[in-house]
Amino acid sequence: MLIELGGVMDAIQQTGKLVVVKNGGTRRFRSKRERRAIVEETLKPGASVSLVARAHDVNTNQVFKWRRQYREGHLEISATSDALLPVKICDTPPRVGAVTRGQGKARRVGVIDIDLGHARVRIEGAADPDCVQAALERLIR
Repeated sequence: MLIELGGVMDAIQQTGKLVVVKNGGTRRFRSKRERRAIVEETLKPGASVSLVARAHDVNTNQVFKWRRQYREGHLEISATSDALLPVKICDTPPRVGAVTRGQGKARRVGVIDIDLGHARVRIEGAADPDCVQAALERLIR
């Protein structure tokens, strides 16, 4: 689709993941990077939020919501957001507080399991509270 904005021809591509919802309709999900790019396009001198929204097939009110999120810092993209993290997959979770030979008591190990829906976090042993908070804040975004 080609659209003229301020006398300049800009090629606008349809992006985002298109998903079919229960009622048979479709919904397009935009990545944080895509939402940020659309918002930054609206911030250019002479840009019209309505025209930019139409060019990207987005409701104008949605773009205004993304602009608010942008101002509040919720659309920030860090250099490490696309970094790969090591993952260990196991069939069964390790036993906690296993009894070791020669001990009458079970040895207690600190374990925190957090299921965020899109990610599961397991913290074992003594954890630095600041490190745990920073990791969870990154996952919640």
